[in-house]
Amino acid sequence: MSNASTIRCLITAGPTREFIDPVRFISNPSTGKMGFAIAEAAVEAGWTVDLIAGPVSLPEPDDVILYPVVTAEEMYHQVDALFDACDILIMTAAVSDFRPVTQHAQKEKKGDASMSIEFERTIDILKTVCERKAHQTVVGFAAETNNVVEYAKKKLEAKNLDWIVANKVGESGAGFAADTNEVLLIAADGSSAKLGPTTKAAIAKELVQLVTPTMS
Repeated sequence: MSNASTIRCLITAGPTREFIDPVRFISNPSTGKMGFAIAEAAVEAGWTVDLIAGPVSLPEPDDVILYPVVTAEEMYHQVDALFDACDILIMTAAVSDFRPVTQHAQKEKKGDASMSIEFERTIDILKTVCERKAHQTVVGFAAETNNVVEYAKKKLEAKNLDWIVANKVGESGAGFAADTNEVLLIAADGSSAKLGPTTKAAIAKELVQLVTPTMS
């Protein structure tokens, strides 16, 4: 394996927001804590880190290049621009799966607004960039409320990933917003490793060690 300092890592973190009008949007509870912890662990391991983050309230980690984004479309364009140069992509971001078909230019007044909103799917960032995967190692996250391992394995195969982190959300002490977590890291060859329950910082350090790509 080459010196870890030669590894260029691209990490996504946090939620995205999909706007209905300038003051209303749909999103999710992701705070970015897991992604930022991985960024810090990657820097500690000697990696060069590009961090693409949706709207979060976290201090910028030292020694990373931070790219703030808001929408799924913005996150896709930033990942697309940086993917070819990276050695490993770790996609922890909770990207919105849907967005309103119509984004109103002005605030919709309560009395005039429609009670029905038509949605369309956002671009599948992981699947799209993995279609041109060459030397990259790609790690995805599957945040699920049920059938966690089953859904994670399907995502691993469907999106041509090297690893996936199966993460059950909605329970106390794990998933969104918590400082602790418990996950199952699953490899494309079917092997797996249970990480936690412990702090997200501790999980991040172990995950970085396990997914470190072999460089030629």
